[in-house]
Amino acid sequence: MLIASGVVLVLLGVASAALDRRGHGGGSHHGHDHGHGQDGHDHDHGNGHGNGHDGHDHSGVPRVAWLLFLPALSLLVYAPPALGAYTASREAPKAVARQSDFDPLPATSPLPITLSDFTRRVQQDRELAIKGREVRMTGFVTPAKGGGWDLTRIIISCCAADAQSVKVRVHGGPALPANTWVAVTGTWHPQGALGTRSAVAALDARTVSKVEQPVNAYTDDLPLVPSRNP
Repeated sequence: MLIASGVVLVLLGVASAALDRRGHGGGSHHGHDHGHGQDGHDHDHGNGHGNGHDGHDHSGVPRVAWLLFLPALSLLVYAPPALGAYTASREAPKAVARQSDFDPLPATSPLPITLSDFTRRVQQDRELAIKGREVRMTGFVTPAKGGGWDLTRIIISCCAADAQSVKVRVHGGPALPANTWVAVTGTWHPQGALGTRSAVAALDARTVSKVEQPVNAYTDDLPLVPSRNP
């Protein structure tokens, strides 16, 4: 769509330049005072072009410029697709912030946790508190290169241009279509040294269930349930 819009704008520019050139060429023989009266005074020959132009008012917006309204109108009719698996599969996961001190994990099981917090616990928590704990995370399915899939959340701080994704590789569970929102429960998949940067943020899935897209879809917070009208 972006390339098509660029082509349309180039064509509009060419069309506008061509119309301008044709207008100046056709009016070049107008707008001159032709001779003087015998009494030595200038006379207007009645052509109504005493301003040196071809008699048309060029102070307004060229008609071709109104065609620029069409791309803007198209955005009202055709909404761009939401950010999802297509975007996430083409970029590296967002680097999680470094953390040195971790609070004790609550005894809740399965433990609700965000993808970023899970990644920090796996790679930075020297106490290995996440080891053996059953956790529950929510995100959408992103097919991974080489097979398998990642549980993903996209984070937007300002606008779509700064969107970043955080991913957790899921081992086991059904192969669901891309962009399907799911809740996954499971335990850390041992790969690398837990509590160090070599540890991989991955999960051995015990259950994978479809869920509705949460209200806070573009954050990595614990999911809020969409409100329903009674």
